[in-house]
Amino acid sequence: MSIREIGCCGAYCKTCRASTTGGSCRGCKLGYESGERDINKSRCKIKVCCFRDRRFETCADCPDYPYCGVIQGFYNKKGYKYKKYKQSLEFIKEKGYAIFIEIADDWKGTYGRFD
Repeated sequence: MSIREIGCCGAYCKTCRASTTGGSCRGCKLGYESGERDINKSRCKIKVCCFRDRRFETCADCPDYPYCGVIQGFYNKKGYKYKKYKQSLEFIKEKGYAIFIEIADDWKGTYGRFD
């Protein structure tokens, strides 16, 4: 498992249905290092800021995370998943990637429980 399978926003791409069932989604960061994908063509403002411009794995690594309008705007959208993605990043900030991955590997989708 690689932390590359954690989206910049906190989604856990490894367990995403589109990724696990052979769908078109390859996750937030996979394919850019090999040149298979061009990050300059990405429409995701979060990925462009976090991964391309700042060279972080996720927004949890960014010192500006609490004040960033890009990521906080994403979390303020309506929908349960945005709250869960934020919870994931805050868990990573507190406990680290290794513990997050250990828990998240049992999830059935891009987010789950932390107990």
